[in-house]
Amino acid sequence: KGARMTLMQAPRMAAAAPQDTAPAPSMSAAKLKRVLWWFAALGLIGLAIFMGWGSKIDNSTNALKTAMTFANTDDKTPKRLAWNLSIDGAIATTSHATNTTTSVLRSAEARLIAIYQLLRSGERAMALSEARDLTSDYPNFQLAQLLYADLLAASANQTIDLSDLAPKNSEQATQLAALVRESELRLQALTEVPAPGTLPSNFVVLPPSTRNAIAIDASRARLYWFKNIAKPGEPAQMVLTKDAYMSVGKEGVGKFVEGDNRTPLGVYFITSLLPGSELPDLYGKGALPLNYPNALDILRKKTGSGIWLHGTPTEQYARAPLASEGCVVLSNPDISLLLEEADIMETPVVIAKSLTWVSAAAISAQLATQSESATAVNPKGTATDDAAASFKDQFANWQNNRRAQDFAALRNMYSDQFFRRGKGLSHWWGTIKNEATTTSSQDDITVLSWQDQDQVMVVNYSDSVTPNLRAIKKRQYWRFEGDTWRIFYEGNA
Repeated sequence: KGARMTLMQAPRMAAAAPQDTAPAPSMSAAKLKRVLWWFAALGLIGLAIFMGWGSKIDNSTNALKTAMTFANTDDKTPKRLAWNLSIDGAIATTSHATNTTTSVLRSAEARLIAIYQLLRSGERAMALSEARDLTSDYPNFQLAQLLYADLLAASANQTIDLSDLAPKNSEQATQLAALVRESELRLQALTEVPAPGTLPSNFVVLPPSTRNAIAIDASRARLYWFKNIAKPGEPAQMVLTKDAYMSVGKEGVGKFVEGDNRTPLGVYFITSLLPGSELPDLYGKGALPLNYPNALDILRKKTGSGIWLHGTPTEQYARAPLASEGCVVLSNPDISLLLEEADIMETPVVIAKSLTWVSAAAISAQLATQSESATAVNPKGTATDDAAASFKDQFANWQNNRRAQDFAALRNMYSDQFFRRGKGLSHWWGTIKNEATTTSSQDDITVLSWQDQDQVMVVNYSDSVTPNLRAIKKRQYWRFEGDTWRIFYEGNA
């Protein structure tokens, strides 16, 4: 009897779909088998899921729906299967999503998506041509190779022996599953685009001197790169310049100990730039190390080091979604753009399970709001509105107490768990008092929020003392303890 399998929202481009007039190229069965890899049959399913993940935008009304049908060609030969495809409906995306993705998707990924758009409009021959060009330009882009094989198979209309093409062992099955997941995540990024004028709510204050900021959403395997387009002397105006697919640790996120193959979550800063010419091929075009473990990680006794943003080895265009030993891995074209950025050093990098997007105006408004306390809990790695407002007041109190040399009030603003270089507050209190002068000022202030079981603010600033005006870059970590914000780390940035 015939066996039938239906995949929800699986957009295989069928012979039943509208077609252009250009003839499909002919192909022998032997050549077809050479093109289709061992994982082609299930790879087609993966790519189907990729295209059919569907719009998750609230006002989308349709989703692409297809059915893949496997039928025995002969009841006496059940292993030999023929496949037929049918399609109905189309992907629905809002005009906003379409316009925004045009500006933020680039290179091979944009070309991959464009091929699917051609298929939706029935231009199969043109899609095949574009797929051929894409695989020629990026021969190590496995998803593109699968798409090209899919189109060749559809054009040839051949009977395929799926038993010859299925994964032969668990390693091959794992690789295929990773490709399927990668395809899902890439389409998810297409349909879940941040609204214009929004920023991750972790970016509480970014001064005019900030040229770049990066936020990573692990749930979407996506890195978002923001650039400040404001003119000199104007308030920072951060805009989303690019978003890119990326990979994290083999065991996911939430690093705690060295060797756990997890990517850390938190607020970090790029500390250096390592060109690919000085690194093994594993790191691709280069790397941007982060300051893991940060002060909060150290307070929580987390271990490990060497967490980088880096590229991919030559043989791959992209890594699987869960692939590294803890680093964030980008394609070589994407990491190259970051490496070429003149002001990439000291760039803040937020790595979160999931990002919360708010308007830039809302961030400014919440800081202008007065609040007595910050007790709300937000599990997504960002402080609540009340927390940000109350922190603004507490930071101003800290500045005033320093200038007034009110050491009793100042001492109450430092946590009993304060540390620096392995020493506690009793060791550093003399230094803190000596830095509290009547002529000190703090400029170029950056505030980044983090929230999990704790509410934390990470503050960078330039500390100046007149009359010599020697500015020292400082960094503080504040935590909401009891009913107020207190400093548990303070040192040079």
